[in-house]
Amino acid sequence: MKGTSSYGIHLTCGSSLSLHGFTNVDWAGSVDDKKSTGGYIVFLGTIPVSWKSEKQRTVARSSTKAEYKALADGTVEVLWLCYLLTYLCFSPSSVTTIWCDNLGATYLSA
Repeated sequence: MKGTSSYGIHLTCGSSLSLHGFTNVDWAGSVDDKKSTGGYIVFLGTIPVSWKSEKQRTVARSSTKAEYKALADGTVEVLWLCYLLTYLCFSPSSVTTIWCDNLGATYLSA
């Protein structure tokens, strides 16, 4: 943290307050235990504000299940950020979109 006190999120009058996220996973990517590594990144406009990548706790039998777990984690983070923005008296300028590259997980979440 030392040396980063001047870092921050800089918003201007024309800044977009739309939240959008991306999720992805490498299904059974670990050669040791066949667990998947999933992750997400959430943007406020064009600024990345939250991200995470970690190995999933269980072995997924399908890419859809692994992607769905990552999508669920990303969704929880987006909801938390929506609540935080509301608490700070900011309202998102559009509906939040979460992108997932697995058609099965997208259908399952719908």
